Amino acid sequence: MNEEVRSEEENSESNAYRTLARAKVLSEALPYMRRYNGQTIVVKYGGHAMGDPELARLFAQDMVLLKQVGMNPIVVHGGGPQIGQMLKELNIQSEFVDGLRVTDQQTIDVVEMVLAGKINKEIVSNINRAGGVSVGLCGKDAHLIKARKLQRTKRDPESNIEKVLDLGFVGEPVEVNPHVLDCFINTDIIPVIAPIGVGEDGQTYNINADTAAGAIAQAVGARRLYMLTDVKGILDADKQLVRDADIDSINAMIADGTIQGGMIPKTETCMDAVRNGVEAAVIVDGRAPHAVLLELFTERGAGTMIRGG
Repeated sequence: MNEEVRSEEENSESNAYRTLARAKVLSEALPYMRRYNGQTIVVKYGGHAMGDPELARLFAQDMVLLKQVGMNPIVVHGGGPQIGQMLKELNIQSEFVDGLRVTDQQTIDVVEMVLAGKINKEIVSNINRAGGVSVGLCGKDAHLIKARKLQRTKRDPESNIEKVLDLGFVGEPVEVNPHVLDCFINTDIIPVIAPIGVGEDGQTYNINADTAAGAIAQAVGARRLYMLTDVKGILDADKQLVRDADIDSINAMIADGTIQGGMIPKTETCMDAVRNGVEAAVIVDGRAPHAVLLELFTERGAGTMIRGG
């Protein structure tokens, strides 16, 4: 057999194998598509997944696919690095306390411009280019997210006196209006939400994107809350991925120091969502292409799923 014929046969076998592999993936995904048909999921989008152009393109395609197979995705996005870059370009000093950006009036104007303007519309454009239909919102639209000033305290290690921290216009959700988002359920539209809230007096508040996503998931009765991060998920004491956990086990890992730093507020948001009606919350590695699809449509899943106790 000459080399040309052999090469053609090998290519044919390779193509047939790839076709069978694709068919197998679709066959395995079908039961999950049926399970989540008509269900709402909230995806917190941020970190490396949002900063990498190729991952951003794939994320937009995935959201369009979810909508086309009958699900109702709601995207809530962050934008800390982009805000930081804009503040730097404008020569505005920025300070952090316990991981939260102290936000004065000048800073909140930039935060709103970057989150509700530039970033929000980039995500909307990506989804539209992927063949979907998307609309950008922030919490100020139709009073979607009513907020109040976030109250935080910190104990002075020397005096042991607890002091109130003034973080400026950093807020926390008080109420989410689900009727605004209900309008999109029976349409082709995918809402993309910037975590900006509005106070009773009309004041603009910067809300942590994880917190906003959790509050929105609870308000709309989402089946799933997905938190895209820059880590694989929750790791145990041996640095192995924890695939499934309940609230009691998460609290135990926080208490013994297995979960620490920035993962604590993220897992607390997930637990709050699960306690308040969301079936499960999943911490997913947003650096992995198609991470949400792998979690939704495969038996093994991806990341760490947190359920009720």
